[in-house]
Amino acid sequence: MEIRIKTSDYQMPPETAAYLDEKIGAIAKLVGDDPSALCDVEVGRAVGHSQQGNVWMAELTLVIAGDRLRAIAHEESVNAAIDVAKDEMVQQLRKSKGKHTAESRKIGARIKEWMRFEN
Repeated sequence: MEIRIKTSDYQMPPETAAYLDEKIGAIAKLVGDDPSALCDVEVGRAVGHSQQGNVWMAELTLVIAGDRLRAIAHEESVNAAIDVAKDEMVQQLRKSKGKHTAESRKIGARIKEWMRFEN
């Protein structure tokens, strides 16, 4: 999986970069060894002039097998925004994987039924 990291209005310290790599590792584990998968990560301050509240933003975009999954989080700290975005992405990945598994099972059942009527 290819990972591209972009920062917006923010200089990422090494501690945050290590934290982000750790969280993206959980997503990479679910994706597997798909070399065509692409993960774009954007971390930084939210657009606007706000000084307090949810001013940190993390955005994850994952393109895998023709599907585009996207998670955006606005939180009070950059690490909290990364956590929320990662959790949302993992939830979307599991849901997507379940849909594909159910679809392939239905197709397999139809083929099996068709084979029974052929013989």
